[in-house]
Amino acid sequence: KFTSVVLVSFVVFLLVLQFLKLQWIRRGLPPGPTPYPLVGNLLQMNFQIHHEILKKMAKTHGNVFTLWLLNTPMVVLQGFHAVKEGLTVHAEDVAGRPLTKSFQILTQGNGVMFSNGRLWKQQRRFGLATLRKMGVGKKDQEYRLQEEACHLVEYLKKTNGKPLDPTMPVVHTVSNVICSVIFGHRFSKDDENFHRLIESIDTITAFGNSIYFFVYEMVPWLARHLLAPCKDTVSSIDFVNALLAKELESHKGKQKSDENQDFIDYYLDEIDKVNADATYDEENLIQTIFDLFLAGTETTATTLRWALLYMVVYPDIQAKVQKELDAVLGCSHAICYEDRKKLPYTNAVIHEIQRYSNIVLIALPRQSMKDTELLGFPIPKNTIILANIDSVLTDPGKWETPDQFNPGHFLDKDGNFVNREAFLPFSIGHRVCMGELLARMELFIVFATLLRAFTFTLPEGVKEVSTKLVFGSTMKPPPYELCAIPR
Repeated sequence: KFTSVVLVSFVVFLLVLQFLKLQWIRRGLPPGPTPYPLVGNLLQMNFQIHHEILKKMAKTHGNVFTLWLLNTPMVVLQGFHAVKEGLTVHAEDVAGRPLTKSFQILTQGNGVMFSNGRLWKQQRRFGLATLRKMGVGKKDQEYRLQEEACHLVEYLKKTNGKPLDPTMPVVHTVSNVICSVIFGHRFSKDDENFHRLIESIDTITAFGNSIYFFVYEMVPWLARHLLAPCKDTVSSIDFVNALLAKELESHKGKQKSDENQDFIDYYLDEIDKVNADATYDEENLIQTIFDLFLAGTETTATTLRWALLYMVVYPDIQAKVQKELDAVLGCSHAICYEDRKKLPYTNAVIHEIQRYSNIVLIALPRQSMKDTELLGFPIPKNTIILANIDSVLTDPGKWETPDQFNPGHFLDKDGNFVNREAFLPFSIGHRVCMGELLARMELFIVFATLLRAFTFTLPEGVKEVSTKLVFGSTMKPPPYELCAIPR
C-alpha cells in the first residue's frame, strides 16, 4: 500500500512539474487556452484541428494564439491580416516544415513538401523550373489536360443521363494528369495498380487530420503495431514508394531519346550532372514525385467534385456559365486556359467554387527557422505555425457575403473578372503551392469542358442534396449522385 501511495504521489508530482513548466514556457508565446500535461490542448480540440474550434478560440484569445500539441506549442494565425502578415513579413524566417513523427514516416525529410534548408530550396527550384520546361502554363501541357477532359466527357456520355457518383471518374481524370506529367503516360481505368495508387493516396490523406495522427505522435510504436488506420497508412506509403521505384527503374531501362519527355527524365538528367553541392538523388526523386501526387490529386479532384455538386444545387448559375460558354466559344475548339480572359463569369464561378468549398482549411504547418516575430509577438526558433486558410476565405472584412455561394465576389459592377487579395487557397509566402498553375489550368479546362458538354441535374425524385462538408485533411463533399445530360 505504501508503495502505491509513493508511486501515485510521484506521478502527481511529475504532472504538476510538467504543468508548471508549460506555464513558464507559455509566458513568452502568444496567449491561448491553458495546456494540460502530456496532452496539451488536444482535449479542448477534440483531438483534431477543426476550423470552427479555432474560430471560437480566436474570439477569446485574438487572431494570433498558441495551442499545444502534446508538449509542442503551435502558433495559429487567424483571419486575412494575420495570415498574410505572418507568412510574408518575415517569409524566410517561417519557411520551415516541422518533421513530426508522422511526417517522418511519410517523407524521412526528403522531397519538397516536408524538407528544409538547402535540400528544400534545391528540390523546389528544380521542380518549378522543370514544370515550366514541360510547358505548364503553355500549349504543350494544355493538350494533356484537354485529352483527359475529353476522356471524362466520353465516359459520362456512356452513362446516357443515368444517375452516377462522379467521384471515381473525376479522380481518374485528375490522377492521369499527374501521371502523364511525371511518368509520361496515363493509366487505363481498369489498371489494378492505378486503383491501388488512388486508394493509397486517399488513405494517406485521410490519416492527416484524424485522431490516429495525434495518437501516432504520442505513442508511435504502439499506434503503428496496434491501430489498423496507422498500419493501413504505413502499408499505403510502402505501396506508393514501391510503385514509384518501379516506374523509375523502367525509365532507367528504356532507351533515352534526345528530348526529355516527363518529370522523371528531367530529374535523372539532373542526377547525372556531377555536382558535389547538389541534393539530387533517387531517394529525393521518389519523394518529390510522391509529394506531387499527394498534393496534386486529392485537392484538385475534391474541388471538381464540389464544382459539380454546386452546379446541381445552383442550376441558375450553371445556366449562366453555359450561356457564356456558348456565346463566346460555341462548340468549335478545345477549351484552353487563355479562354478564361474572355469568360469572366465562368472564371468567377471557378474561383468562388474554390473559395466556398475551402477544401484545405488549415495550410500545411510551417516552422520558424530562427527566433523571429509575428505581428508583434516573439516567436522562438522551431515553433510550429498554423495558418487557418478557412478564416481568410471567409473573413467578413474581406468578403461581402462570406457564408454564401456568390460568384459576384469576383466580378466588378460591369461584369469584369476581378481577383481578390484574400483569395489564398494555395497559401502564401515561400511555401506557396508548387503546382498552383497546373491546378488552376486543370480546374478551368475540365470544368468548362464539362459544362459545355453536359447539363448536370439531380436524379429524378431527389429534391435536395447536402452540401455539408465531410471533415478530414481535405474537406470532401458528402457522397452524392447526379445525371450528366448531354447538351
